[in-house]
Amino acid sequence: MMKRIGFNAISMKKKTKQLIELEATVFKMVVFIAFLTSFAWGCSGRAGYDIVIYGSGSSGFIAAIQAAELGKSVALVEPGNHIGGLNVEGLGGTDIDNHPEFQNSPAVGGLALEFYRRIANEYGVIDSFDRSFQQQLKNSHLWRFEPSVAEKVINKWLGEYDIQVYTGERLSEDPEAVRSNGSRILSFKTESGTTFKGKVFIDATLEGDLLAAAGISTVVGRESNQTYSETRNGIRAETTHGQFAVDVDPYLVPGDSTSGLIPTIRDEPLGEPGSRDHRLQAYCFRVCLSQDPENQIPFRKPDNYDRTHYEIYVRYLKSGGKLYRPRVNIPHGKTDLNGGGDLTHNLYGMNYEYPTGNYEKRQEILQYHRDYTEGLFYFLAHDDEIGQIAPDLQQAWASWGLAKDEFTDNNGWPRMLYVRDARRMVSDYVITEHHVSRENGIAVEDPVALAYWPADVHSVRRIVRNGKAYNEGFVFGGEWWKPLGIAYRALVPKKKECTNLIAPTCPSSSHIAYGAIRIEFTFMALGQAAATAASLAIDGGFDVQEVPYNKLQGILLKQGQVLQLNEGY
Repeated sequence: MMKRIGFNAISMKKKTKQLIELEATVFKMVVFIAFLTSFAWGCSGRAGYDIVIYGSGSSGFIAAIQAAELGKSVALVEPGNHIGGLNVEGLGGTDIDNHPEFQNSPAVGGLALEFYRRIANEYGVIDSFDRSFQQQLKNSHLWRFEPSVAEKVINKWLGEYDIQVYTGERLSEDPEAVRSNGSRILSFKTESGTTFKGKVFIDATLEGDLLAAAGISTVVGRESNQTYSETRNGIRAETTHGQFAVDVDPYLVPGDSTSGLIPTIRDEPLGEPGSRDHRLQAYCFRVCLSQDPENQIPFRKPDNYDRTHYEIYVRYLKSGGKLYRPRVNIPHGKTDLNGGGDLTHNLYGMNYEYPTGNYEKRQEILQYHRDYTEGLFYFLAHDDEIGQIAPDLQQAWASWGLAKDEFTDNNGWPRMLYVRDARRMVSDYVITEHHVSRENGIAVEDPVALAYWPADVHSVRRIVRNGKAYNEGFVFGGEWWKPLGIAYRALVPKKKECTNLIAPTCPSSSHIAYGAIRIEFTFMALGQAAATAASLAIDGGFDVQEVPYNKLQGILLKQGQVLQLNEGY
């Protein structure tokens, strides 16, 4: 037995040595596998966050800052390569105090006001800004900025917090890109293969892509007036705002209705006034131009330039019309050139497929708008016939060029279209014309932001009416509207569809009502409200539909959010 024991003891010593070596090998393999797993996770997934925000425009970057302020871990996921949305893509001519009929700066508060204060500080006019705001002076120039300055301010501001910012992470078009458990989103996957997990999600895109991918009800286009008992929705019986100031013959051969139509005019009837359709208000680029010869990129002639595309501009001038021209409206002698009026670079009817189109179709639409707009600017600055019939107009355009120090990675051209309208969520609560109306307007019990802008929807198409070119669909201004509180209920989906997503940029609203909401400072306010509600939902274990309004209201008011105006506004 002793011999046996001795034998076993010797064997055990050998086994122990072998086991030690084996365990060391296994340990190394485990460490290596863990490394590979960690590496793969870093490439294809992200650890869970409290709040995941998709889209970094006005609502998105503000929501990220608010979430961080409230102590939440947050991922800001941007499909493109720049943070800030239209603020950094040309929309520096902010719609604040820029109309003689009303002053809407008192509606700006909270983090939105902080953004504009930081802009003013960057320009060295913070004292003037604060004094003007406190004394309720009306000075639109103090609210305006260059795209590059907005980008600098936003990036610096985000850098003050522990916010995980991801750019170039576009939601995958895979039908299974969004993973859910019942009515709760667990994660979404981007084209790079990265997976973002979160407790609450915020869709801060203009297109509502996360909403749609999650199976939440949305609508595109104009509702009929009958849907919500409205008067300004659907096909417009008469369009007076932005209508042609002069008569323009629409036919290829003037006066010959059988010859076909010149470009930009659609061959379709008006349709039944008030009825629903799929049409969207026009998109355009918010172009930043300069007259400084040292800071110019000359207007170029696109490779696919076709002069016949611009025949309507010639006829407009020959009929006595006065075409638009650039003017300085943001700092350092630059423009935020918008497409308004009766005949500009707004392209009516060229965007219908954009909201629900795949990325290839959207890029095609964006490129069409760019080619057309670049061609138009070149045409106005260089075409011989324009020089003959409107020499002063041509001289004005020829003095401008793209600002060399803006959009430097895109040869001076904005990287985003101005998407004025795309998907809108359809929830249990819908903001309609009746909320905007001054007379017998619907009172809102749970406002989280204040929209102070008239219902503003650009025309959706250009057709022939009474033998002349006709813009259809523009609604703006008048005395019928009032500032409206935006209900929190309009930011959350139907509970049966999703219980942990909030939509500040695509709220549940009709086509007309959305026109009063879609302003950048309003989106900022809604982003702050969305992040606050998301934080409360996490802290209390609530569905987003069950967030206690009194707590939400209290936090927003404490942080300076404007939910209603004082008497007299």
